[in-house]
Amino acid sequence: MSGRQQPATAAGYLPIAEHGLIGNLRTVALVGTDGTIDWYCCPSFDAPSVFASILDADRGGSFELAADAPAKTKQFYFPDTNVLITRFFTEDGVGEIQDFMPVSGETGRHRLIRRVVCVRGSIPFRARVAPRFDYARQPHTVRRHADQTLFESADLTLALTATVQVEHDSVDVTASFKLLEGESAVFALDRVGDDVAPRGCPHAEAEQEFISTVAYWRRWLSASRYRGRWRETVHRSALTLKLLTYAPTGAIVAAPTTSLPEQIGGERNWDYRYVWIRDAAFCVYALLRLGFTGEAEAFMRFLADRVTRHGNGCSSGPLQVMYGIDGRTGLTECELDHLEGYRGSTPVRIGNAAAQQLQLDIYGALIDSVYLYDKWGQPISSDHWDAVCALVDWVCDHWNQPDEGIWETRGGRKNFLYSRLMCWVAIERAIRMANHHGLPANMPHWAQTRDGIYRKIMRRGWSPARQAFVQHEDDDVLDAAVLMMPLTKFISPTDPKWLATLDALTADLVSDSLVYRYDPAASPDGLRGAEGTFSICSFWYVEALTRAGRLDEARLAFEKMLTYANHLGLYAEQVGHTGEQQGNFPQAFTHFALISAAFNLDRALG
Repeated sequence: MSGRQQPATAAGYLPIAEHGLIGNLRTVALVGTDGTIDWYCCPSFDAPSVFASILDADRGGSFELAADAPAKTKQFYFPDTNVLITRFFTEDGVGEIQDFMPVSGETGRHRLIRRVVCVRGSIPFRARVAPRFDYARQPHTVRRHADQTLFESADLTLALTATVQVEHDSVDVTASFKLLEGESAVFALDRVGDDVAPRGCPHAEAEQEFISTVAYWRRWLSASRYRGRWRETVHRSALTLKLLTYAPTGAIVAAPTTSLPEQIGGERNWDYRYVWIRDAAFCVYALLRLGFTGEAEAFMRFLADRVTRHGNGCSSGPLQVMYGIDGRTGLTECELDHLEGYRGSTPVRIGNAAAQQLQLDIYGALIDSVYLYDKWGQPISSDHWDAVCALVDWVCDHWNQPDEGIWETRGGRKNFLYSRLMCWVAIERAIRMANHHGLPANMPHWAQTRDGIYRKIMRRGWSPARQAFVQHEDDDVLDAAVLMMPLTKFISPTDPKWLATLDALTADLVSDSLVYRYDPAASPDGLRGAEGTFSICSFWYVEALTRAGRLDEARLAFEKMLTYANHLGLYAEQVGHTGEQQGNFPQAFTHFALISAAFNLDRALG
């Protein structure tokens, strides 16, 4: 069992929200408020885990580092950076851990640095480095080599450098040491191999790495153009999104974790360490609005490569729902039965079978992102336009069929309104680009299909009984995804039918500004158990209120949502009944939506 002491844990597990995030644009680590790294994959987001005690407190592996005395802890980011500080307050002194991963241009170099400093009095510390490679499936050995300790497994070797004396047994390294005011200790964990030689990390180098890492993040953030009311909140979301970026390809993962549960003890546990096409428009919109054109351009290159390589011929259409961070298509889902899951929430899954689902809305998200980038970034190239035309032609031929929808349900395909809406978006945005640039297109067919989708949504997506647009055709179930109708300019935000829908959603799916996706009891999704409110929907709700001119309600809802963030301003996918974070953490989609809501609300308030 983990030796964690504070704050209070449930069966050895910190609450999901009691974590901060560090990273190097290739992978990340979660650092608990007790000083423990309990999630880290090396060398990439979707590589097998090295530390995974967040998914199994006994077997998952961790890097514990904490005051060896009763202590209160607080955690914050070094201002305008992704350098994380965890402070320990004891009777005899105050100390802190400075956690960061240098953003190195050195190919293959992956370094995690933990610098411990006593800032007042004196404090005893303890450390335990206990890697468990390949999701705790692959054994390893430990040996000393020069001034380092090597953890060697079949597929990965890590070297630990420490400026204090360490001891090891056959699998773990431990240390106990005391620091006086002004003294420090350094622990550095490096990937080593044929292409990366071992390298120490003495005090001077750790200091230089700290300075360089702080400078990198501040230089990056200085490009932001946002000067609105919620600058600190928006910038923390931007810094988080940058951490979720895989620099070699420009891909942005949906979240850096797998199988953190949407309900404790439930089965709604998924692997989010991949790139969802659905995130595309939100990503490009948020990044361009803030002024991060380089990141938007890199992500567009990643998407464009998927578009030009489309045509896999499978039943899910020419594009997959999601891709690996390197663009790969094979994301086979399997369960890790040997891990107990976060607080006993099984199964633990790696891979994601939803990659092969039919989700028609992704075409709207993709082509909307192309439209936005064409508008605010670079004009579309002729090759990319040919690929867009092929996708739009496919949408025109296939929009009118059931699919699994935005929520990736596993209860059978249905005629989801949101899927129809985004097919409309795909065609409408392509028509805009064709008209703007005078590009060749099958305009009569596109326009006829676009108008047919509009009429069908208005006729069969509207429920006279509920006085609202509903989840799928000829039914009365509400769905928060329809909040996107005015955001995509399908309907006026002050249209009477839309305002009636907004009122219905407020009455049935909104709880203290928090928004449920839908009611699984009314609309079975093929999975057991309930779930929390969906944070992206809560920010969509804020934006829908804003566009409807209900600014007082929008501002109050937004301010309430900010109180549900964790102590660092981070959001998981969902918020539970008592305000706890649920699901994979942190979630990119939520932070995209926060930026969009903040930008538009601030502009509306004037």
